[in-house]
Amino acid sequence: MTAYLWTKTFHLVFVIAWMAAVFYLPRILVNLAEAGDQPAVRERLLLMGKRLYGFGHVMMGLAVVLGLVLWLGYRVIPEFPTMVAAGTGWLHAKLLLVALTLAFYIVCGRWLKGVAAGRALPSPRGLRWFNELPLLALVLIIWLVLAKPF
Repeated sequence: MTAYLWTKTFHLVFVIAWMAAVFYLPRILVNLAEAGDQPAVRERLLLMGKRLYGFGHVMMGLAVVLGLVLWLGYRVIPEFPTMVAAGTGWLHAKLLLVALTLAFYIVCGRWLKGVAAGRALPSPRGLRWFNELPLLALVLIIWLVLAKPF
C-alpha cells in the first residue's frame, strides 16, 4: 500500500505542476496579443512561453506515466489496488477530460509557435474566454475522481 500512496502523491504533484502551465500559458498569449509593437516585451513573453510549454510537457509526461502505474500497477505490484473493475466508468470520463485538456495545451503551444513565426493571435478578449476552459475541465475531473458517480 505504501508504493500506491507514494505513486499517487507524485502523480498529483506532477498533475498540479502541469495544470499550472495549462493555466498560465494562455495568460502569456493574452499578454502577447496586447504587447503590440514592443519587441523586447514580445521576445521576453515568447521566451517565457517556450520554457513554460516545455516544462508543462515534462510534467504531463511524468503525470501520465504515474497515472498508468496507478491504473495498471495491480498487475505487477503486490497489494496494489485496482482501478480496472465494474464501476470505473468515471475513470473513462476523467481520461476524456484529461485528453481534451491536453488538446487545449497543444493548441496554446501551436499559437505560441505561430506568434514566433509572425502569425497573429485571436483577440485578447477571445483568449481570455479560451483561458477559462481548463478550469471547467479541472472542476469536472476533480468531481469525477471524488464522487465516482458511475
